[in-house]
Amino acid sequence: MHPMLNIAVKAARRAGQIINRGAQDVDRLTIHNKGVNDFVSEVDHMAEKAIIEVLLEAYPNHAILAEESGISGESEFQWIIDPLDGTTNFLHGFPQYATSIALLHKGMLSHGVIYDPVRNDLFTASRGQGAFLNDRRIRVSKRVNLKDALIGTGFPFRDFTHLDAYMGMLRDMVQTTAGVRRPGSAALDLAYTAAGRFDGFWEIGLSTWDIAAGCLLVQEAGGLVSDFSGNENYLSSGNIVAGTPKIFSQLLQTLTPHLSDSLKI
Repeated sequence: MHPMLNIAVKAARRAGQIINRGAQDVDRLTIHNKGVNDFVSEVDHMAEKAIIEVLLEAYPNHAILAEESGISGESEFQWIIDPLDGTTNFLHGFPQYATSIALLHKGMLSHGVIYDPVRNDLFTASRGQGAFLNDRRIRVSKRVNLKDALIGTGFPFRDFTHLDAYMGMLRDMVQTTAGVRRPGSAALDLAYTAAGRFDGFWEIGLSTWDIAAGCLLVQEAGGLVSDFSGNENYLSSGNIVAGTPKIFSQLLQTLTPHLSDSLKI
C-alpha cells in the first residue's frame, strides 16, 4: 500500500472509532442545523479534527479541503475530507454512513479511502493500482442491461431547484431498471458501485468531499464516471453518473432527456 494511502487509512480508522463511540450516545450529541435538512453533530467535528491531525502530522505542508472546516494551506497535494457522509442517517441510528478521504495531486485524484465503521468495511484505491475492499480486489459488476441493474441514487435534500428534473429521472429509472435504492450516503453508494453491489449510481448537486474518493474507487474498479454531459466536470458540479461501462452509457441515455440547461455541465 502506498505510504500516503496508508496514512489516509489510519486517519479514516481513527475517525471511525470516534463515530462508533458517538453512535452509542447519539441522543446526547450536540447537533447544529447548517441549513434546510443539513445537520452537523459534534461527532462530525471531532472526526474531522482527528483526520486532519493524522494527515498533517505525516504531511504538515499538504493542503486540506474538509466539509466542516473548509480550505486550509496551499500545496500541489490537497486532501479532500468528509468526516461523516450520511450524518442524517447517523443521527437517526440508521446504520449507513462512512468517512471519505481523497488526495488530489496537481488536481488529479491519486488516492481514496471510504471507511464504513458500522461494518468495518475499508474501501481503498490508488490511481493505476486498482480498488480494494478489506485488501481484496474489487471490480464493477458484469451486468450489461439496464433492465437487470440495481441503481443507487440520492434524492435532493438541501436544494430543490432541480427537483422536477430529478423526479423525471427517477420515474424513468424505476420503470427501466431492476430497482432503485437510496441508502443515504453518496460515498458508500460509489463504493458499492465499485464493489459490484450497485450496477450504477446518479445524483444531482453533491459536494466534492462526498464523491472524490468514490469516483476514484469506481474508476479503479473498471467503471466509468462523468457529469450528465459525459464530461469530467463532476467534482466541481457535483452532478454525477457512475457505473459499469455498459450500464453507464444506458444511464446517460435515460437521464439526458430530463436535463435542464443548468444541469448540462
